[in-house]
Amino acid sequence: METRRPERIALLGAEVDLITPQEVMEALAGFVASGQPAVIANHNAHSLYLLRREPHLPAFFRTADLIEIDSRPMILWGRLLGLPVHGRHRCTYLDWREDFWSLAERKGWRVFYLGGAPGVAESGAERLRLRWPGLELAVRHGYFDARAESEENLDVVAQIRAYDPHVVLVGMGMPRQEAWIHQNRTAFRRGVFMPVGAALDYEAGVQSMAPRWLGPVGLEWLYRLATQPRRLAFRYLVEPWFLLPAMARDVAARLKGRRGPASARAVGAANGRR
Repeated sequence: METRRPERIALLGAEVDLITPQEVMEALAGFVASGQPAVIANHNAHSLYLLRREPHLPAFFRTADLIEIDSRPMILWGRLLGLPVHGRHRCTYLDWREDFWSLAERKGWRVFYLGGAPGVAESGAERLRLRWPGLELAVRHGYFDARAESEENLDVVAQIRAYDPHVVLVGMGMPRQEAWIHQNRTAFRRGVFMPVGAALDYEAGVQSMAPRWLGPVGLEWLYRLATQPRRLAFRYLVEPWFLLPAMARDVAARLKGRRGPASARAVGAANGRR
């Protein structure tokens, strides 16, 4: 099955795909059907801040097959610039979780979740199986030496390979989860890898989900800040200021009558339409 490629745009010094949660699930199904390894990544303000501070991140995003927009402020900024981005393009685990687990059960996908504290992923998996009894889900906590050649990491890779999953959800927090995927994806002959943060922490009830109505109005970050101020204060109150240079470059690009540097894929697609 050939996966349709969405339009990719440059925004705040990064590249993102204009894709909806439903289209993410369609792309995921296409990647699984292809039998080849793939990566579905996501960008938000935190990843943009880390992009020039974590050596592995640029390479991770360059090799990603799909990059979701996980940020209402990013979408708002893109709209102010006149880019063809809309609220429907916001994609996070909480936006597509119901569709994902339903799809995984219906199609008989084997899903492996790597992340969380010991016992948390197991608890989340139990709750998910109660809702989707036919779900094939294996889990492993994320508290291990994640260096590529460490004995613990090699054991983790062997465990996942033995399970031979169709989808690998990695929930070890940014940028650790992206680093793990980037360093280990070549060890697998197939599987779609998706960094999903605290996905099973939410399912286990360890972290509370923000009311879903806060997402469309761009205030989910405020709920998270109020519930985890010590951990998230710097991320939400300080890191965005470091994006001002990227915002200035976006404005300069728009004033010149263009959308910034297009990705090679977008350029190729444009040439193909001529």
